[in-house]
Amino acid sequence: MRSKSFFMRRLLPLLPLAAIMAACSPTDPQPDGAPPQPKAASLDVAHAELGSKQWFAWVDDTLLINDEGQGPSPGSDAWNRAVQRALGEEAPQLPLGSPAWQQAVDALLRTRAGSEPS
Repeated sequence: MRSKSFFMRRLLPLLPLAAIMAACSPTDPQPDGAPPQPKAASLDVAHAELGSKQWFAWVDDTLLINDEGQGPSPGSDAWNRAVQRALGEEAPQLPLGSPAWQQAVDALLRTRAGSEPS
């Protein structure tokens, strides 16, 4: 049987490494065979052009405008109004759908916690 000093000298320094590894491991595994579900912030929109399909999809997913494809078409007047409502008091006071409005919506969503694209 090894002494207590062996544990203290050899294994105790590895404890922080084990804690870091445990913290980095996934905590919510996907069911067998299921692909990982995308999160709104994980969409690659870092270089998406405002008004592009990719940008509309990111805004739509971030604000949950369309529920499983049910709702207004991205970019339509109804969709723009839904985005404005979803943003609430933070909504930009600019003409809906205009390039300036899109830029303000983009900036607002990127500054919200957890919405910054990686």
